[in-house]
Amino acid sequence: MDLKGKLEILADAAKYDASCASSGSAKRDSRGGKGVGSTEGMGICHSYTPDGRCVSLLKILLTNSCIYDCLYCVNRASSNVRRARFSVDEVVRLTLSFYKRNYIEGLFLSSGIIKNSNYTMEEMLRVVRTLRTEHDFRGYIHLKLIPNADEALLKEAGLYADRVSVNIELPKPESLDRLAPRKNIRDIRRSMGHLRTTIEEAREERKTFASAGQSTQMIVGADEAPDTAILETSANLYSSYNLRRVYYSAFSPIQDSSRGLPLAAAPLMREHRLYQADWLLRFYGFGLGEIQAAAAKDGMLPLDIDPKLAWALGNRHLFPLDLNRAAREELLRVPGLGVKTVDRIIASRRVRSLRSDDLARLKVSMRKVAPFLILPDHRPTQLVDAAHLASLVKPAPAEQLSFALDAA
Repeated sequence: MDLKGKLEILADAAKYDASCASSGSAKRDSRGGKGVGSTEGMGICHSYTPDGRCVSLLKILLTNSCIYDCLYCVNRASSNVRRARFSVDEVVRLTLSFYKRNYIEGLFLSSGIIKNSNYTMEEMLRVVRTLRTEHDFRGYIHLKLIPNADEALLKEAGLYADRVSVNIELPKPESLDRLAPRKNIRDIRRSMGHLRTTIEEAREERKTFASAGQSTQMIVGADEAPDTAILETSANLYSSYNLRRVYYSAFSPIQDSSRGLPLAAAPLMREHRLYQADWLLRFYGFGLGEIQAAAAKDGMLPLDIDPKLAWALGNRHLFPLDLNRAAREELLRVPGLGVKTVDRIIASRRVRSLRSDDLARLKVSMRKVAPFLILPDHRPTQLVDAAHLASLVKPAPAEQLSFALDAA
């Protein structure tokens, strides 16, 4: 198979890793989906460097052949998909060629398991080691790690990669045992713990090791875990391993799927709501219990409204807030106000009292915030019932897939 044919197969096979995907992009489906690579169709994904820059990455697998037979994976051993494998030299040449043409600013490399975990990890390390040491490649590298590979190999990976990641795969250990019997949650968590320790030690010694930290991914909708359980697992992962990011990937149907899997894809909006709830936990001061309380009785977040609005509707006794007096922590809980907007409000009100037209200049939607704020020229009428209030502030359909949380 020529290099172009391999690229078509292995870039397309990499698109199911959500680490570089936006939940607002086109639906991913492994049953005859067209396009190469990410949801943008060109084998290119986007990631963010520690300084906040968005970079374009070549997103590929070293191979889509795999000795594991995880039921939810299109590349599992029993799948009948077309197989391909890059040589180390081919990945190096592709990366350098695309980089010199200014198509990409780095590489995202993952792989199916070849022979065994250590052999696969060694092959991936040969790629990044060659790029860094023989070609002085300075671009961004995100390397997916094999969790039960030797710790020495995982440690070496952090010397060459900017970001490393080990996928937790599924939110519940029993689901992993059932759907991916050759994967072990203890191996995955042990690798995460080793990476956290090594990253922290390197920072204390001012050495370079995975400067962009580590991340992970969970598949949403392949098992029966509700959103509340998924968020509980995420909160545990953030606190235990100091992760930079947990990525959520909505399950999409695969060819010749097992009877143990859902027949339909998980709603992409569900993935989006989990990202929004994740943001609330990390950047908005919400506690896990508060987000879980905003979910329905079945543990699922509402799909028609975002989780911050769901929480506000359930806590109407805390509103309205005086925009010019409320603490930052209180303003962050107002639907329609993002972190950057709240910081601008705090800075601006030191100079003078803010009014409705000031919010307009900050590009705040008065339709969203009006029921929750008191201003010198605005005082909301008594908060009506939750259904009526939700109809007043609910975003239009076109706004629902905007990845930006609230008005940030």
